[in-house]
Amino acid sequence: MFDRLEDLLIRFEELMSELSMPDVANNPERFRKLMKEQSDLTPIVEAYKEYKQCKQSIEDSLMMLEEESDEEMRELAKEELNDSKARVEELENELKILLLPKDPNDDKNVIVEIRAGAGGDEAALFAAEIYRMYQHYAESKRWKTEMMEVDDTGIGGMKSVSFMINGQGAYSVMKYESGVHRVQRVPETESGGRIHTSTISVAVMPEAEDVEVEIDEKDIRIDVMRASGNGGQCVNTTDSAVRLTHYPSGIVVYSQTEKSQLQNKAKAFALLRAKLYDIECQKAHDAEAELRKSQIGTGDRSEKIRTYNFPQGRVTDHRINLTLYKLDKIMNGDIQEIIDACIAADQTAKLAKMNEN
Repeated sequence: MFDRLEDLLIRFEELMSELSMPDVANNPERFRKLMKEQSDLTPIVEAYKEYKQCKQSIEDSLMMLEEESDEEMRELAKEELNDSKARVEELENELKILLLPKDPNDDKNVIVEIRAGAGGDEAALFAAEIYRMYQHYAESKRWKTEMMEVDDTGIGGMKSVSFMINGQGAYSVMKYESGVHRVQRVPETESGGRIHTSTISVAVMPEAEDVEVEIDEKDIRIDVMRASGNGGQCVNTTDSAVRLTHYPSGIVVYSQTEKSQLQNKAKAFALLRAKLYDIECQKAHDAEAELRKSQIGTGDRSEKIRTYNFPQGRVTDHRINLTLYKLDKIMNGDIQEIIDACIAADQTAKLAKMNEN
């Protein structure tokens, strides 16, 4: 581990030197690439430098204890020694986590797709509430959300909704939301007061660039049509809605959220690229079955990950056995505690796997 850290420290110093060169500043693409690498290395280098300082402090304190006869100075040295030893242990754990292989998609924007499952209208209403939950969470992170595709029920519910979240590192946290979310509550339409269980599925897909997914024009059918449902002046008056059918995969995407056909077409292609890229990512995960088992929340989309129990005001994440009694806050977007716990569990599982090897 420490040989690797020394190599990274050398590389970081090389980067700082390269970034100060005039020819690099005049090449935006190279400058952006080097800045990204520097940004990725900075937390590792800072932690390693502090680790080395603490190790030096331990040596200095031990030397002082050997040479110093003044009791007051010896007490100070002992205190410094204990503090440095404790910090070294903390930093070793931090460095192990920082050196874990990084998901190449972590820095990307995401496309989130929510679909109502079992439960009819009640599932569609819950899908709309989860959509709003993610909207509020994105706002708290100063991320932007953009609707891409929606199929609403007309009574406030959503059979399905796809939207993009634009924000640095969005995938690194939102990926833990993929899976089946279950709700337990008494529907407003239930006269007998019985608790119903409904489900929705959430798929979180990293945004795919053109270079990552090649779409052959021969494999696509593009249909344009008039938008339907609630909307502004353009609904039912112009052919602004766009539907793409991708023959090899059978994927069909539809976009009508914009007034412009060109904008809807761009959104539809972005959604299709994300879905195709996600299929490739899932195949890669399946090929690494053991790695997938050690990860939290980036596995099977059919996995039941969370239950929202309204009568008891609790939310339970089944992957990490976490139960929180603050349902109202969570439904209002306060999901950071759950995500942090998922990240911690994921890191612990990966460290255990790394130690086995």
